[in-house]
Amino acid sequence: MTMTDVGVRIERARVSAGLSQRALADMAAISQPTLSRIVSGQRTAKMPELVAIAWATGATVAELAGTGTVAERVECAARATNHADMDSMREALLHFLELDDYLSGQAIPATV
Repeated sequence: MTMTDVGVRIERARVSAGLSQRALADMAAISQPTLSRIVSGQRTAKMPELVAIAWATGATVAELAGTGTVAERVECAARATNHADMDSMREALLHFLELDDYLSGQAIPATV
C-alpha cells in the first residue's frame, strides 16, 4: 500500500459522496491544500485525518487504507460439534468481526 493508493481511494470516496475537495476538507476539518497533497500522494494521511475523511464520505478507514474486507482477512479454524457445520459457524463469527471492524474503522473503541 502506497500513499498514492490511499489518495486514489480517498478521491474515489469523495466523488462517490458527491463532495468537492473543498467541501470534504471542510467536513474533515483539514485544509484543502493538505487534502490535495494527501490525494496526490505527496503526504501521508494521519489516522485522525483518515477517520474524519471516512466519516465525511461514508467510507470506512479500512476501505480508504486498503486493508480489505474482514472476510478476506480472517482465517478460521474450529472443531464443529453437535452437528454444527463450519460454514455457518464462520458466517456467525464474520458478523461479529465485521461489526468490530466497522466500529474500529469509525474510531469507536470496544468496551469491556
